Amino acid sequence: LAGGIILGVALWLRHDSQTTNILYLQLGDKQAPNTFYVGIYILIAVGAVMMFVGFLGCYGAIQESQCLLGTFFTCLVILFACEVAAGIWGFVNKDQIAKDVKQFYDQAFQQALMADSETNNGKAVVKTFHETLDCCGPDNAIGAVTPLWRDDLCPKKELSDRRASLLQSSNCHKKIDELFSGKLYLIGIAAIVVAVIMIFEMILSMVLCCGIRNSSVY
Repeated sequence: LAGGIILGVALWLRHDSQTTNILYLQLGDKQAPNTFYVGIYILIAVGAVMMFVGFLGCYGAIQESQCLLGTFFTCLVILFACEVAAGIWGFVNKDQIAKDVKQFYDQAFQQALMADSETNNGKAVVKTFHETLDCCGPDNAIGAVTPLWRDDLCPKKELSDRRASLLQSSNCHKKIDELFSGKLYLIGIAAIVVAVIMIFEMILSMVLCCGIRNSSVY
């Protein structure tokens, strides 16, 4: 059940409309940074393997098989080690993920402003960011001194309702940070829940295995 829950959460995060709209974008021959999906794929793999390993442990407990319970314990140890490694990787890269996406957005934004023709897809990339995140413009000095707010780049309600405070409350850098910090927060919670469940599983499987071994003596 725990494996199924983790798998479901991971698949939901993987197919979330906001992240997929942004991370599937392509600017010329450059793909949007999708380092964020590494953590998602790890969760999917852990969830799927947990379901299989859980079935193995259940069957081993029913059959009172020390071999199956030992295999169950070994698989849990390996999964736990992988999860700790993934957690360390996520903690180290949590700020870099949003930073890479913001750099990609800035490049597209500059291309959209500099190109009057449709020779590149910078405008399309920028509009996707603006419509998906409900924001308008980057959080930098260029945005403050350049007349950037055009109907073909920003959502119309942003232009009409927030023109006076675009840089303060609705810049896309802030929205990108909020999007990925929220998603990474969910991944962190899921990882902690899985780790706690695994610890209990390892303890209980060893207690059961030892109980079966002692009972076989009599």
